Amino acid sequence: MRPECVLVFCMCISVFLHRAISQPPTETDTYTECTDGYHWDPQTQHCKDINECETIPEACKGEMKCFNHYGGYLCLPRSASVIPAPEPPNQIHPSLENTASEPFNPCPLGFEPQGDSCVDVDECEQDSHDCQPSQQCFNTEGSFSCQCPDGYRKVGTECIDIDECRYRYCQHRCVNVPGSFSCQCEPGFQLAGNNRSCIDVDECGMGAPCSQRCYNTYGTFLCRCEQGYELGPDGFSCNDIDECSYSSYLCQYQCVNEHGKFSCVCPEGYQLLGTRLCQDINECETGAHQCSDGQTCVNIHGGHKCVNNRSCQEPYVQVSDRCTCPITKPGCRDMPYSIVHRYMSVTSERSVPSDIFQIQATSVLPGAYNTFRIRSGDDNGDFYIRQINNISAMLVLARAVNGPREYVLDLEMVSVNPLVSYQTSSVLRLTIYVGPNAF
Repeated sequence: MRPECVLVFCMCISVFLHRAISQPPTETDTYTECTDGYHWDPQTQHCKDINECETIPEACKGEMKCFNHYGGYLCLPRSASVIPAPEPPNQIHPSLENTASEPFNPCPLGFEPQGDSCVDVDECEQDSHDCQPSQQCFNTEGSFSCQCPDGYRKVGTECIDIDECRYRYCQHRCVNVPGSFSCQCEPGFQLAGNNRSCIDVDECGMGAPCSQRCYNTYGTFLCRCEQGYELGPDGFSCNDIDECSYSSYLCQYQCVNEHGKFSCVCPEGYQLLGTRLCQDINECETGAHQCSDGQTCVNIHGGHKCVNNRSCQEPYVQVSDRCTCPITKPGCRDMPYSIVHRYMSVTSERSVPSDIFQIQATSVLPGAYNTFRIRSGDDNGDFYIRQINNISAMLVLARAVNGPREYVLDLEMVSVNPLVSYQTSSVLRLTIYVGPNAF
């Protein structure tokens, strides 16, 4: 009998409490005090749980995570999760006033009545799921599932970013970002269509800053210059090479630097022979002289001279191509019998001793003995005579001379015949023009 009394007693208490809760409170029956962890909500006229995780600054320290629950909060590891248990029907909240009981749901868990049938509850849409902020909610039949987005993996209840760079997805450089990754290439390369491989960039075809020639190489490029130019310190520009500053032997006379090359020039009266040598222009042969009919053109180094055809001076008279002094004239007694004019040109700085002119007798008397000497014109001793035989001798340049300069030498051949006590002489008047250059 006692257990039945207890059951009836409990039922009576439940009915009494139900009626007490169902009755609308009067002004004198209103309660506004709640236990610790709750606060009075005047809008709903109920005690409402306080979310300490939001109201208390830094409720949990270190690596702990704050989880709110009825009347308090918990500090648990970040990988932990709290799944609240479903509230039983007619649950009495710890307050001075009980809330109303939820309506009876005849459908299975995860469904709700709609007319005469039960339809699935979309917990994701109603935000009644317990997925973590880093997770995505997917509705299922009668329930839901919490999944990690692409690029994350689930560790406990948390979604942790996957470091794709650990798996060497990129050929060159990999940059991990939350939920994904990106590939980058070294300078000189670009991403291929698969966004992972790197292919060489043809910088030459993309406007490389080479001023002249560009050569593409794997991962970079090289600048090169045309002949006559050298690559600048920046590796891109080409600067003209001053070939003339490298050597004084590039040109025989003068070197002229030009863009990418050089050229040789010659002085007036010369023409370029090949690319560097200078050759004298023979104005007498080319007709570039201005000598008159009574003059003879004599070519010299770098120019020409016009000499008069009849240049005999008293007491000499013109006979054919020479000047003669007749023995019948008193003034001819101590003078050479004949004078022949000849002309020649030599270069400056000629090496010495140097044979420059050969004297050859045109007629020799029988039994005569001939000697050769410089009669006049060599005041400084720049020349001397070397006799070869009885009829010829050589004029030798003894010292180096510089031009422009002019010598007039009387080269005398003295003929002596001791058998008949006969002596005579003839002179070759040689005019020597020393050119201004060593060529």
